[in-house]
Parts: sequence; structure tokens; C-alpha cells
Amino acid sequence: MSDDTPIEPLPEDNPKKAKITDEERLELAAKLDRELDEFIDSLEKKRYTDGWPEDRWQEEMDKHPFFMKKAPEPGEELHPLYEGIQQLKYDPDENTAEDLAQNYKEDGNFYMKHKKFRMAILGYTEGLKAKCDNDDLNAQLYNNRSAANYFLKNYRSALNDAIKAIELKPDYTKAKLRAAYCCLELDKFPECLQYCEQLLQVDPLNRQVTNIISEASNKKVMKLRNARKFESIQKKKEEELNLLLSEFEKRNITFCEKDKISALEEKDIFPLLPPLEDHMVSFDKETETLYWPAAFCYPEYEVMDFEQKLSENATLYDCLTALLEDFRFGNPDVYKPENVNVYHENKKLSETFLLDINKTIKEILSEKEFAVQQGTLMFYILVKDSREEEFFLKQHKKLMAKYSPLF
Repeated sequence: MSDDTPIEPLPEDNPKKAKITDEERLELAAKLDRELDEFIDSLEKKRYTDGWPEDRWQEEMDKHPFFMKKAPEPGEELHPLYEGIQQLKYDPDENTAEDLAQNYKEDGNFYMKHKKFRMAILGYTEGLKAKCDNDDLNAQLYNNRSAANYFLKNYRSALNDAIKAIELKPDYTKAKLRAAYCCLELDKFPECLQYCEQLLQVDPLNRQVTNIISEASNKKVMKLRNARKFESIQKKKEEELNLLLSEFEKRNITFCEKDKISALEEKDIFPLLPPLEDHMVSFDKETETLYWPAAFCYPEYEVMDFEQKLSENATLYDCLTALLEDFRFGNPDVYKPENVNVYHENKKLSETFLLDINKTIKEILSEKEFAVQQGTLMFYILVKDSREEEFFLKQHKKLMAKYSPLF
């Protein structure tokens, strides 16, 4: 018969039972023997004349303490023998602290064997709670819990338990090996090598240890290289941002996020609209030109067009010509550059302004009426003298009256 799941203690709902006497213990053991003999005898009978009903044989068998494959659920009615066995194994009045710790350790080992690592941790933890005086047993509990945490990738907890195991048993090679593996995963290379050196003093040819040392050396080199690479990237980003801020200052551009351009950070000019997220404003040193992410909104149809790299040298009329050449949202005969007005909503001033489409983007950005929001140029395109334009302006006047400036 295969090993079954060990019986676990259930939360006590009733007051603490009185300690069973030696006489009662012997009586219980005898009863267990009798029931086992009766069950074995019943297996030889072809038909049931007494005992468990044939149609519920498997169900009744699973409930019997000898053959149950899982512990009863909390609140489930317990077989009387189960309560007796439970008391024999887990009752602190029936077991010494060391016996309890050993019992819980065996439960934890069972769960480890079946890769139930969280259950194993609970078992080892209960064993440690017994607070027995056996340092060797406590060291094993800490080391085993360290292993369970390691397999769950809880490397910091695993390392802490391994250290406690070593404190209780300084020559504990298994705990030192576990600690070395944890340090490797946590990039604690000096500590990792220290544990490895201690292990090599005991076993100079230990292949596991030499492999850890090799991997730690490779990871350390890789980490240093990545750190230098990251530092280089950050330095380049900082230089690019400073260059952008300098160009913004030259053009006297206003931003919603900050009053002073020098106070701007990269997050303040990083576009949030999904089509523009990868296209932050950039500066071409050769042509000394800024390229902006831009959104053109059509309130009548509640849709947008996006330009990922809009040159500041282009006029707004140039933009409209390209956008409306093959207008796909509505009537292309109506939406033509000469038939539309373009507005900008300045959230810093809480006002909406009509823009001159004959000006370049660079000229428009230099005007005090325009404020860049989240590094993105926002324009609203409406047909001149249309009901939609009238409604748009009325709505924005109401909004501007209702809300004070955001900054």
C-alpha cells in the first residue's frame, strides 16, 4: 500500500480534552488492532452481510483513519479513532517538545517529497514553535524550511533560515550550501564566495560548490557590465534632456506641468497617448529642428489623427493639407483647410484659443496662448461656423468657468 498523506491537526473548536490514561491508551490501541483485523477479514467476503454498505464501500473506507488519503476538512465530523490518533501525535500533553518537533518535521518532509512547498513550510514552522532543546533538530527544521522557501523563490526568507540553521549547527554543510545558492540568487557575491570557501575547506573537490563559484563570477561580471551600460544610457538621456530644455528656453515654450522650463523632468514631457508613447519630442542637431508628437482631434466625430514626428518648421496649413487630403471620418468636400478652424485648449490658462493656420508650429509654440501638455501638441479641428463649432466653444466656456486652472 502506498504512503498516504500524514494526518494533520485540525483547529480545536472544543475545550481541551483531558489527558488520556495509560489504560485508555492501551484500550485504544487494542481497538485499532481489532478494527484492522475486522477490515482485513471483510475483504475476503464476496458479499457484505454486515459493516459498510457495498455501494458506499469506497466512501466509508476513505473516512476510516487507517485508509483516509487526506485530512478531514475543518468542521467535518471526525471518526472517533481519528481524534485518538490526533491526540497521540500532536497533543502537547501526550508528547514532549522534541517529539512534537520531530512529528511536524516528518509532516514537512512528506510535503516536500510531494512538492507541496507551502504546506511543508507550515509543518516546519509548527515544529519550530514547539521550542525543543535539541539544537540539531531545530537546525534541521530551519534548513528544511529554507529549502522549501528556496523552491518557492523566496530567496531572502530562505537565506535567513539557512543562517539560523548555521548558527545552531556551525558545521552544517547542507545549510551552508543552501545559503550559498540563496546569495547567488540575491546577487550577494561576497557572502556567496565566503560560504563556498568554507565548504571547500571540508570538501575541496565539491563540484556543486565550484559551479556556484563559477556562476557567481559570471553573474558579477555581467552585473558590473550592465551597471556601466545603464549608467551610460542614463548619462546620454540626461544630456539629451538638457539639450531639449535649452532649446525650449530659446523658443520661449510654455508647459502645463511646470512654470519654469529648467524644472521639467523627462516624465513631464513623456507622451501618454498610446500611439505617441514611443515618440517623445526630439531635437535634430544637424537641422536644429524640434520634432513633436501631435494629436489632431475632430470633436464632430470624436476621433483623432496622430503625427509622431511633426516638424516645428511646418505650418499648421501644411498639416491640415496632409491630414484632410483623404479625409476618412466624414465628408472630404467639407473638411478642407480653407473650411476649418483650428483651436488649442490651454489648460494652464483655462482658455481656448483660435490658431492662425498660416503660422509655423515653431511660431505657434512661442505664443503665450499655447501650452504644451505632457509633451504633446493638441489641436481641435472644426468646420467654420458649424453647429459643432458653436457647441464646442460653448462647452469649453462652461468648462473653463467651472474649473480653476490646474497649475
